[in-house]
Amino acid sequence: MKQIYVIHENEEWLVPLRSAFEKLNLPYKEWFIDDLELDLNSIPPEGIFYNRMSASAHTREHRYAPEMTANILAWLERHGRTVINGRRALQLELRKSEQYLSLQEHDIPHPKTVISNQLKSLPNAVDQLNKFPFILKPNRGGKGTGVQLFHSKESLIQSIENNDLGESLDGIWLVQEYVKPADGRIVRAEFVGGEFLYAVSIDAQNGFQLCPADSCNIEDVFCPADKSGATNKFVIQENYINADLQKYGEFLRANDIAVGALEYVEDSNGHKYVYDVNTNTNYNSGAERKSKKGSEGMYAIAKYLGNKLSSLKELDLKRA
Repeated sequence: MKQIYVIHENEEWLVPLRSAFEKLNLPYKEWFIDDLELDLNSIPPEGIFYNRMSASAHTREHRYAPEMTANILAWLERHGRTVINGRRALQLELRKSEQYLSLQEHDIPHPKTVISNQLKSLPNAVDQLNKFPFILKPNRGGKGTGVQLFHSKESLIQSIENNDLGESLDGIWLVQEYVKPADGRIVRAEFVGGEFLYAVSIDAQNGFQLCPADSCNIEDVFCPADKSGATNKFVIQENYINADLQKYGEFLRANDIAVGALEYVEDSNGHKYVYDVNTNTNYNSGAERKSKKGSEGMYAIAKYLGNKLSSLKELDLKRA
């Protein structure tokens, strides 16, 4: 029987997707990527394959799940299977530097960035960037892990000497200009099936770990609202206007990202800078319930995957 296969490494992030599948009565199966063997001579099953592998897998002790997923996606594509968020999408999920290069191709502004593969070379990268304050981030991170703000080159040098920087899994570090949000918030423009779903505004004043998934926020001091109730960390924008939305959609289609989001910061002059591309996008149910739009991200994904499965079955009927 043809069904939807979900490739992932985080059980908690699948809870709302499972619920959406059940509401739509869609057949699905989960492929949990941790310890796994793959016979390269075998034939994959028929169906729709949705890749939800995350760059932050290593933070859940699934260090090599993305690398295994890359092989699985190559195997699926080799046999002509329909893959949602294929190998190119995974490539960008794991390499922020390549995100920026592709953003340049589509004339989408991003913060100025210098990369280095040696800690000792980072002060030279700061000189080349010549913007203060600046952000240091690993090329492969996830959830904002390892992102640090520095106000001077000297403070970075001290952190290097004290061995305080942590690690970059692929050995590459990004030294990036810090764009201060005009209102203290960043925005995620969410797309499903290549179509714009909604934009969610996120309070970024207390740090860089901005995962919107409900499971990320159980004990998170940021989420979902502060104690006074005066502001919400995640708020879906009701009257959203962005002249770059078409460019965002073209960028995602060109990089085989059917489900994903672009995160950007808007400065005091109204200039938008995309600093992250999420191909393993999650949604905040509290923000969705409060929104007048009535959009549910995981339901939209499940419906999209269901339509793809129906199209596959219809094609088989025509061939029969």
